[in-house]
Amino acid sequence: MTSFGQWLASPWRRSTVAALAGALPVLAFPAPSLWWCAYVALVPWIALVRSAPTGKRAAYDGWCGGFGFMLAMHHWLFPFLNVFTVVLAALLGALWAPWGWLVRRFLAGTPSRGAIAAALLVLPSGWLGVELVRSWQGLGGPWGVLGASQWDVAPALRLASVGGVWLLSLLVVAVNVAVAVLVVIRESRLPALAGLVAAAAAASAAWVWSPRPEPDGRSRIAVVQAGVVDGAGSADRRFDLEERLTRRLVGQDVDLIVWGESSVGFDLDDRPDLARRIAVLSRDTGADILVNVDARRSDKPGIYKSSVLVGADGLTGERYDKMRLVPFGEYIPARSLLGWATSVGKAAGEDRRKGSRQVVMNVGHGLRIGPMVCFETAFPDMTRHLAEDGADVLVGQSSTSSFQRSWAPEQHASLAALRAAETGRPMVHATLTGVSAVYDPSGRRVGSWLGTDSSAAQVYDVPLAKGVTPYVRLGDWPVHAALSVLAVWAVTEGVRTLRIKRLAPEPRVPPARTAHESPARPGR
Repeated sequence: MTSFGQWLASPWRRSTVAALAGALPVLAFPAPSLWWCAYVALVPWIALVRSAPTGKRAAYDGWCGGFGFMLAMHHWLFPFLNVFTVVLAALLGALWAPWGWLVRRFLAGTPSRGAIAAALLVLPSGWLGVELVRSWQGLGGPWGVLGASQWDVAPALRLASVGGVWLLSLLVVAVNVAVAVLVVIRESRLPALAGLVAAAAAASAAWVWSPRPEPDGRSRIAVVQAGVVDGAGSADRRFDLEERLTRRLVGQDVDLIVWGESSVGFDLDDRPDLARRIAVLSRDTGADILVNVDARRSDKPGIYKSSVLVGADGLTGERYDKMRLVPFGEYIPARSLLGWATSVGKAAGEDRRKGSRQVVMNVGHGLRIGPMVCFETAFPDMTRHLAEDGADVLVGQSSTSSFQRSWAPEQHASLAALRAAETGRPMVHATLTGVSAVYDPSGRRVGSWLGTDSSAAQVYDVPLAKGVTPYVRLGDWPVHAALSVLAVWAVTEGVRTLRIKRLAPEPRVPPARTAHESPARPGR
């Protein structure tokens, strides 16, 4: 152990180990989906940070670990942004520097029982504070929030209905802190064990007492996934393919048909011929069709991504313009400063325009849907508001065609499970090129995924539900609780520091010599 500590004395070696330790939690997300790994993946990082010789070094270890986490989570952006991916990971990784300082503050040396108990509250709250800041749209949004790794775990989905993905993040980090203490700090095992028991008891209580979605019938919803269509004239050829796939749904008694993001590359007001073709499909199938238009508008300046509903008589007038755009993919933040990103990758050459409000659409058959586009399904507040506004089904239209052979499509599809569990509403995640998926009101998968190698039209028998989940009713209360914990700790720490300064003895000042006094000479 001593030799390893000496080996870590090199700042570069220590930084490398911190980055590798920070990358470990990514194994809990799709595609590896080792969900259990999330509950111990932070332990090596915590153990390293607590051993830092100074608070400054601990903050640096936090930064390096955050860099490793961000780079590993978004490694599939390399073909799109190239070296700028590293720059973004370094900038976002800096958000974990204060968390690293906190880890050392509470866990360095042999902490007291009180310090361990405080760490089980403050460290998860500090982590959630970091996730909250980086979840701002301009910093990339809540992609890769630690709690999202539990998307396929039924007990965790029940907890999501109580406090959203934020509650899952708090739980996962608290368990990691307790395990780190059990493994590394033997003298403090009792409070760590008590923390684990408390976390298990709280999770069990939520599992037993949290309300379950009340069944409210079923709806047959079809997803049309075209698959990859490249080359010249791809927009027309994709539309032709989607038209042929949709025709397979004739006679299947569907209530709604959903095409993926950017499924129509032309403004339908400018191309009434395409609108008529979709209307014919709607008449033949007996269902409204929700398409997604990615084109320059004829009635407004700029390019919009819009969910557009087409019925048997043509455009219904129901339209939702995407509100939250993908940084660098659909616009460049502070383009005057960061516009150079277009020269090193495939960043947006022109900023797309965004909508101003969410929309709940009436699609017939007594069904109301809440549409979102791509990146927006990562934001729990958007689905919560749609549920509040009366949506029966949440619908996300997405396209990850730029990242087909990466972990991105599966990561994106997994987010819909959390959004369904949080709101108690089923969610349809319809993509252009895969992965498409449907989840019931509890967040459980309905049917099979349509993978990135599929070109198909698939019908899902979707259970509907009524009632309101605690998360929809109470909102982001875990975030408010975490911020309150941090505020209380900051005030307590400030008061303690002032008290120490007040009680500290004043330094003794030797009396000043008079002009008649002279210093003693050596030897006297």
